Amino acid sequence: MRASVALILALILAGCMSPVSPNLGAPEAVGRPVARCEADGIKIDTDFAAGALQSCSIDADGAVTATIAPEDAPPINCSPWYAFRVTTVRPRDIKVRLKYTECGHRYWPKRSLDRQNWERLPDEAVSVTEVDAKDEAVLTLTTTGDPVFVAAQEIMVPQDYADWLTTLEKHPSLTRGLLGKSAQGRDIEIVHFGNPKAREQVVLVGRQHPPEVTGALAMQVFTESLLEDTTLTHAFRERFRVTAVPLVNPDGVVHGYWRHNTGGVDLNRDWGPFTQPETQLMKGVLQTIDENPDQALRLVLDFHSTGRDIFYTIPDELPTDPELFTSKWLERYPQLMPDYKVVRDARHTVGRPISKAYSFDAYGVPAITFEIGDETDRELIKRIGRQSAIAMMETLLKAPQP
Repeated sequence: MRASVALILALILAGCMSPVSPNLGAPEAVGRPVARCEADGIKIDTDFAAGALQSCSIDADGAVTATIAPEDAPPINCSPWYAFRVTTVRPRDIKVRLKYTECGHRYWPKRSLDRQNWERLPDEAVSVTEVDAKDEAVLTLTTTGDPVFVAAQEIMVPQDYADWLTTLEKHPSLTRGLLGKSAQGRDIEIVHFGNPKAREQVVLVGRQHPPEVTGALAMQVFTESLLEDTTLTHAFRERFRVTAVPLVNPDGVVHGYWRHNTGGVDLNRDWGPFTQPETQLMKGVLQTIDENPDQALRLVLDFHSTGRDIFYTIPDELPTDPELFTSKWLERYPQLMPDYKVVRDARHTVGRPISKAYSFDAYGVPAITFEIGDETDRELIKRIGRQSAIAMMETLLKAPQP
């Protein structure tokens, strides 16, 4: 124990680590320490929301090594998130080695000057090789002297969600509220739209796992599509009420965690036990609908990211209400995108503590894990979000009313 404390103090004094960022208030005191290193006119730091490295160093030639580690070891899932800022005193090219303590390289690096607009690093700027049975990457970054952000995926933190929800609030059908607080006291927001007197209820869930940004991008477009001003959307919102919780794990997002919340729990393995404040809030959302005699849960969609676009669903042979919604939806969806292949994986394990299994076991409704590939083209994600929403509305409107 004393050795561990001494090591941390040595790293802080050497400039490789620092205490918790001054930008993070008291509720954020438990999490990753900020990583910093500076030499040869180069500065690396993670002093911003979602910033995450275990440590960094700069050698005599100006080459940077950024060490990436999970929040808990061993990691439950190989989703090695990283995000750091590079500042140089003059324009130059620098080399950054991404070194992983676990798993290895997964996410293709993105860069941004403002944390809002992101671009994928070009192929020639990234070299991936195997070192000690793990893939590592070496990045060539061209700097202008202004700070450059580098991250595994686009950074979407609680403030970005708040800004997005502010734009949605302009819609006359939508109400925004506070569902509750995360373990560290951050807001978990909830929105409702559609007919407030509607019997039929749809629930959308997002960002249980911090690095899964592509699923978040799809959820945003999906939600916006349900709010469009069309004959279809008006009919849908008249018959259905939608509840959306777009950011379930704000603590994990802020700290740049691979998988967990600050309780060391994978939230999508806690549906059933409900040991964490975040999943307890989601249990309450579904339970409130179920206990209202004037409401009926009809669908739960949980947005995630993985290696490819895929839907994890309940098998068709297990009866749901609405009956065979999933197969009908996923038949209609590719008709709207004939150049796109829809992949479905239908399976169910009773009692498995994930949102999909719990929602079906407890309420008998279609429950689907909507996965988007890590590197799916961002323009394609917009098409996927919109066309899948259109297909969902069409399919639910054809279903018999309960």
